[in-house]
Amino acid sequence: MTSRTRRVADPPVLLVEDKDSLRTMLRLALEAQGHVVVEARDQPEAVAALLATRPAVVLSDLRLPAGDGFGVLRAAKELDPELPVIVMTAFGGVPDAVHAMKEGALDFLQKPVDPDHLLLMVERALAQRRMATENILLKEELSQRRGAPQIVGEDPGLKQVSLALHRAAATDASVLLEGESGTGKELFARALHALSPRADGPFVAINCAAIPENLLETELFGHEKGAFTGAAMRKPGRFELAHRGTLFLDEIGDLPLSLQPKILRALEEKRFERVGGTSPLQVDVRVVAATNRNLRAAVAARQYREDLYFRLSVFPITIPPLRDRTADIPMLARYFIERFCRDQNKKPLNLAPSAIEELLAYEWPGNVRELQNCIERAVILTEGDTIHARHLSLSFRLSPQIAASDADVSPWAQVDLSGTLAEATRRAVSEVERRKIEQTLKEAAGNRGKAAEVLQVSHKTFMAKLKEYSLE
Repeated sequence: MTSRTRRVADPPVLLVEDKDSLRTMLRLALEAQGHVVVEARDQPEAVAALLATRPAVVLSDLRLPAGDGFGVLRAAKELDPELPVIVMTAFGGVPDAVHAMKEGALDFLQKPVDPDHLLLMVERALAQRRMATENILLKEELSQRRGAPQIVGEDPGLKQVSLALHRAAATDASVLLEGESGTGKELFARALHALSPRADGPFVAINCAAIPENLLETELFGHEKGAFTGAAMRKPGRFELAHRGTLFLDEIGDLPLSLQPKILRALEEKRFERVGGTSPLQVDVRVVAATNRNLRAAVAARQYREDLYFRLSVFPITIPPLRDRTADIPMLARYFIERFCRDQNKKPLNLAPSAIEELLAYEWPGNVRELQNCIERAVILTEGDTIHARHLSLSFRLSPQIAASDADVSPWAQVDLSGTLAEATRRAVSEVERRKIEQTLKEAAGNRGKAAEVLQVSHKTFMAKLKEYSLE
């Protein structure tokens, strides 16, 4: 990554100095190295700039006409404990500078300031800042920045989605990805991020349906130390972590009504408070949301705020289900076979014509995710060099068309009874579980909490089952 490219992603340097000549000299030195500089002359101006610009590093004189550098340091650490602060002090002020470092300053510079020394310190502070961000977001997220994820398929409907994705990526508009569970909405969200001007910023994802309602607000907005029992330290939320990047709100249709006004405000004003906090935080975030629910119907039923729906769906994109692009199924299957063979250090496997026929006959209610899980299981089960129909374990999962044509045939004739008693029993039990969960979820209108309650299982167990059976 070039220095010029990296500068685009870096937030500004906040320079706090009351002497105009020195401030100008330092600003020019920093700008010559590609840094964006925000200036302040005293503590009140610095605090306002902190909230408005959320800098990557703060460079502040300790002696200021209104307030002082200690006040700037405390305000910076109040905003973000990881924000690096470098203090400047005149000759003889070293004890004060050492005291500032004990309070959390990264380092200090003595006046007259050597510009080369200053630039070295700023570079070190920015490197430390980026490292801290990596630790929070995990390296898995950063690995996605190398390019757009591969979207496999030649279906005309899918190509229209890709075209819409490229158009949306060039803007900063909110995007709503609509489609059934398993169609790959997060993959498309990552692709949109990678194609956008924010590609060098973080991609932060959160599943709004996978987190209990009482914890979701703190996950989204963070919390202050002591905000509630167990809050032993301040924690940044996903909005904060996604600053200058993309925030992916998956399953946005399951967002509780009580949280919807706060999400709307964060989207409209790019401003929010941590739970238990009073100081507003300003963020620069592009939001991409996804849902498998019909939000228009939810709005009509007053189960979802209309203003939030319109804010989220500035640029709606509908991803087609796998059954509407069956021509892509063999291509996707071969792609997954190659990937899983590589991951499992197995020699490449062929796909038998009987297996392709079975893949094309199945309805794939779990879409691409279910196909992926099916192929991974087949790669594990196959001992020879070819995947056959029996390795797919799809014979028990009848499509509606096949079921209708065989209505007079005993359903047990379609049960896969191959293998040991334990294996046949496990397949049958798994299918009954999957169908029962699918039916209950449908009867609960997609409300996962209600479905878990009806099934008398914990929320955690229910979410694990959804993932296991590709019903997310």
